[in-house]
Amino acid sequence: MKKINRSLIRNANRILAGILALLGFGGCEKKEVAVPEYGTPRADYTVKGVVVNRATGRPVKNIRVSYTALEQTIVEYGVPPVTYSGDGPFADDVTGSDGTFKITQTMFAVPANPVPVYVEDTDGEANGLFEPDSLTVDFRDAGRSGERDGWYDGEYTVDVKVELTEKQTDE
Repeated sequence: MKKINRSLIRNANRILAGILALLGFGGCEKKEVAVPEYGTPRADYTVKGVVVNRATGRPVKNIRVSYTALEQTIVEYGVPPVTYSGDGPFADDVTGSDGTFKITQTMFAVPANPVPVYVEDTDGEANGLFEPDSLTVDFRDAGRSGERDGWYDGEYTVDVKVELTEKQTDE
């Protein structure tokens, strides 16, 4: 009886090992599997344009252009709106001799409210004195460019033209 039990056990082990080997090797073929991504949807939000002298229409250089989302309500995908309050500008640039600028900031959600853009003269009297100005930019209607890649949603761009007024001097 011991011989029968041992041979029965050996045969059962061989059969089970064979079944497990077949099942195990069958699962080794290459399959296209979606790679899980853990993160937050994000995109680049760009304001670009030109700063000109309101009176002459000529480009103005050395003007600081910046935007911020201080006290902005952010709407994320499927999440209740959140109010963000950061410190200082998100992005800034200084205009070149042709008056152009481009400011870009990566954000994790489309700003739900228009974003304030601030424009100020930074070089004193070098190219004339200009009054500071501001405008608002709404990214909800911005044009999207760039390829989507995983959580990255591309770049949303708004083009603006800023006309600055020269400061009046008391002479």
